[in-house]
Amino acid sequence: MKKIGIFYSFRSVKTHQQVKKMIKHFGAENCEEVDVDVATLDDFNKFNYYIFAVPTWFDGELPNYWDEFLPSIEDVSLKGKKFALFGGGDQKNYPENFVDGIGIMAEYIEEREGKVVGFTSVEGYIFEYSRAQRGDKFAGLALDIENQTALTNERIEKWVESLKKDFEIK
Repeated sequence: MKKIGIFYSFRSVKTHQQVKKMIKHFGAENCEEVDVDVATLDDFNKFNYYIFAVPTWFDGELPNYWDEFLPSIEDVSLKGKKFALFGGGDQKNYPENFVDGIGIMAEYIEEREGKVVGFTSVEGYIFEYSRAQRGDKFAGLALDIENQTALTNERIEKWVESLKKDFEIK
């Protein structure tokens, strides 16, 4: 089995902290961190399972580094590959586009026949709209470190436990 590739910007301190918690729960032997700022197609092709850290910038946009990386995999078939998404948002100050980055990335992956896994409940969040929302679920793990810090560790732990099944990790 190939390891899980965790793609995120190494420049993001908050994201790095969350990734470290995930690796602890998955086990370091099951994960490899990839800096999306410098990632290549070869880096992407090393994995069958992916975790993409997709924070939401500004008024519901992907961070620039994702805009620069995604064209490198645009012509690659994602069929048979599994993707889990997580991202930070601020439901209090940006309730009209809370964790939209997760939704934008989920759409990108699904349009290319990739499978998004790791959906989580919208319960416990207060927001107006999110592109990440699918019924009563988010298309990934929504983290609001600004307003719900005390819930972050438990949310990560539960999410990783559910992903172990999807990623066939014992």
